[in-house]
Amino acid sequence: MKKLVLFAAFLCASVCTWAQGYEVKAENSYTYYNTRWPSSPADAKHYDTDRLRAEYAIEKVFAPGEVNWTYTLFDRLLIGGAEPTATPLKLTSIAPLYTEKPNDKRRLLDNREIGIINIGGPGVVTVDGKSYDLDFQEALYVGRATDKANKEIVLSSKDAANPAKFYMNSAPAQCEYPTKKVTLKEANNIKAGSMAESNDRVIHQMLIDGVAGVRTCQLQMGITELKTGSVWNTMPAHTHLRRMEAYMYYKVPEGQKILHIMGEPQETRPIWLNNEQAVISPQWSIHCAAGTSNYTFIWGMAGENLVYTDMQTVKIPDLR
Repeated sequence: MKKLVLFAAFLCASVCTWAQGYEVKAENSYTYYNTRWPSSPADAKHYDTDRLRAEYAIEKVFAPGEVNWTYTLFDRLLIGGAEPTATPLKLTSIAPLYTEKPNDKRRLLDNREIGIINIGGPGVVTVDGKSYDLDFQEALYVGRATDKANKEIVLSSKDAANPAKFYMNSAPAQCEYPTKKVTLKEANNIKAGSMAESNDRVIHQMLIDGVAGVRTCQLQMGITELKTGSVWNTMPAHTHLRRMEAYMYYKVPEGQKILHIMGEPQETRPIWLNNEQAVISPQWSIHCAAGTSNYTFIWGMAGENLVYTDMQTVKIPDLR
């Protein structure tokens, strides 16, 4: 009987721990991370709300004086946010990226590239001693580190009372490409949708290979802005088998929410998100949303294909 009671207590503790999501660990005094395992569509269709959020929702992206990372094993994308206040924040590697090689220098970009987009106050990104001013909705690409270019990155805010908020995606990289800043004016700006379809929007392709002189190995990032009165994004929906995607929603008005829809086209699932929260979208999942108001979001992709239009479109009547 005693053994049964102990087993029941252990089982309850395990379930409670799982319901709280993946464990958040500290790399240093200001850098935190969690690791998310891949999941199959066959499993995901059975997830309840708590499990669905634990697997895919990223509820804490920004916090004053912190760097927060989510490392998803879907295409090994790093999804993060940094909010420096009075003290600059240096980007460091995290334990899941360490190797057993004796020459592992444990630098964040030893085997990676990174895209950074500022959605806060005026900020500065310093790469190996060279500073780049990043104002609201300006982006910076930084390539893989080398022996000559260690790619040490320090993030700072020009005004601690109005801090920068650096949203970041980092993907594995096989070679080094130059650091490149891109503004909205320099981006490839595409008008899409219509007011009649409630999805009148502008897609800003920013850190895309070949756009504004940017070269990337596999990372792609950009911004989509919905016009007032429009609520739907990425409609018609699609999947892309050869790459995954992550969304980070912002400029969501106080008291409003985002209804992000994911899952297989005939097995869709909802995830409600607040302002400045992100979500992971597996290769097999659609990724679209409707807001209770208009909003803006950053999309980031990683995978083996850099062709932006490489996707499997789903007709609206076929969604379930």
